[in-house]
Amino acid sequence: MSVKAKKYLGQHFLTDENIAKKIVDGLSFSNYNKVLEVGPGMGVLTKYLLDEDAEIFVAEIDNESVEYLKKHYSKLKENHFIGDFLKINIDGMFDEQVAVIGNFPYNISSQILFKIIDYYQQIPEMVGMFQKEVAERAAAVPRTKDYGILSVLVQALYDVKYLFTVHENVFNPPPKVKSGVIRLTRNPKEGLAGNEILFKQIVKAGFNQRRKKLSNALKVLNIPESLKLHPFLNQRAEELSVEDFISFTQEWKNS
Repeated sequence: MSVKAKKYLGQHFLTDENIAKKIVDGLSFSNYNKVLEVGPGMGVLTKYLLDEDAEIFVAEIDNESVEYLKKHYSKLKENHFIGDFLKINIDGMFDEQVAVIGNFPYNISSQILFKIIDYYQQIPEMVGMFQKEVAERAAAVPRTKDYGILSVLVQALYDVKYLFTVHENVFNPPPKVKSGVIRLTRNPKEGLAGNEILFKQIVKAGFNQRRKKLSNALKVLNIPESLKLHPFLNQRAEELSVEDFISFTQEWKNS
């Protein structure tokens, strides 16, 4: 029995065992006892996760994959299957810290990262394979074309490390693009606590018109009078570091 990859679910099954083991080895398995795998498919990562000293949960919406996993991995009990990762309330489902890992479906790559951001207080670590473009955006630095909303919002809460690139030919069916594996390690930047909503608004408004100076891009948010001569407003969003955005948010809130 095998599972047929479904295009509408963005499924590309990893076939290289060495890469699967390398992804699992990317997790530290420290400071938490539970790991949630997103999109396990036929369990190429799952088999190595189950060798670790942690309780493994899987988020899978493909019924065929769920039946395959139940048949081949008896360690996974009924309560270890939790359905759609994008719809679950992680706070309500887990009463302790839970790491996230996965060969993530390309069609929801960014959504998965934004979900992790939303629950950063409960997710200390993530190792995942994404479309290479998304992985590079998450790890991007200022003044590069890949640096944007995703980069800033992720890096405000996590240290991001780009681990390695994966070629198309180790998947069935092979995707049309390369993949990239990244690790997020929770490390919220100082000054962000209590300012998250305003921070997101400023970052999103700034990058939504990334070619304009922030003095124009942020007009939609009604820039406080006391900040209208701020030097950051003469720069574009892509020129500001994560720390710059946080300090500017603090000044905005205190104005």
